Amino acid sequence: MSDTLSHANEFTNALEAHAPRYGVRLSAPSIARLRRYYEHVQAWNARLHLVAPCPPVEFATRHVLESLLALSHLPAEARVADVGSGAGLPIIPCLIARPHLRATLIEASAKKAIFLREALRLLDESGRAQVINQRFEMTEPMEIDFITCRALDRFKEMLPRLLDWSPPLSTLLLFGGPTLREELERRALNYITVHLPESEQRFLFVVKGRSGA
Repeated sequence: MSDTLSHANEFTNALEAHAPRYGVRLSAPSIARLRRYYEHVQAWNARLHLVAPCPPVEFATRHVLESLLALSHLPAEARVADVGSGAGLPIIPCLIARPHLRATLIEASAKKAIFLREALRLLDESGRAQVINQRFEMTEPMEIDFITCRALDRFKEMLPRLLDWSPPLSTLLLFGGPTLREELERRALNYITVHLPESEQRFLFVVKGRSGA
C-alpha cells in the first residue's frame, strides 16, 4: 500500500473514531468528501505550506473536527465570510458537512486562492461558495450573518480591523488561545468560550451582540 493511500486511510479512520468526542456526526458521503479534501491539501501542501506538516490523525482532529465545532453555532442556511481562509479551515469542512451553508472565502495570497478555488471545484462546492483574492479590509461590505476565522496572521493585531469590517449584527466565530481571549476581555466584548477537545489552550470564541464595534 502506498504512503498516500495509507495516510488517507488513517485520516478516515481517525475521523470516524474521534468524531463522537467532538459531538460531530458525519454521513458516509461527508467522510468520503472530507477524505478527498485531505488528499487535496496534502498534494498542495509542500508548495504552499497551507498547514504545518502533521500525522493524518492530527489533521483529522486538530484541523477538521475542530473546524466542525463551528457548525453548532451556524444556522442551517447561514451566510458566512471566512477570513484568511488559507487551507480552507474551518469553512470547507463546514461546507461539506452542512449542505445549505453559503460562504465567501477571503484569502490575500493569490496562490492559496487558486488552491481554494480548485478545492471547491473538486468538492462540487463552487455553487455555494466563492473565493475573493484580497485582504478582507479591502473587500466591499457583504450581506453576511457570520464570520469565521482560524488562522489570520497577527490575530491580536488584526482583531480591531476585523471588528470594524464586520457588520454590527454579525456573529464572529474565532479560533484562538489565551492571547485572543485577553484581547476580547480588554474590549469588553460579549462572547462565549468553547474549549476544543484534546487541547489545553485552544478555544472557539463566539462573539456576538456587538452594537457597532
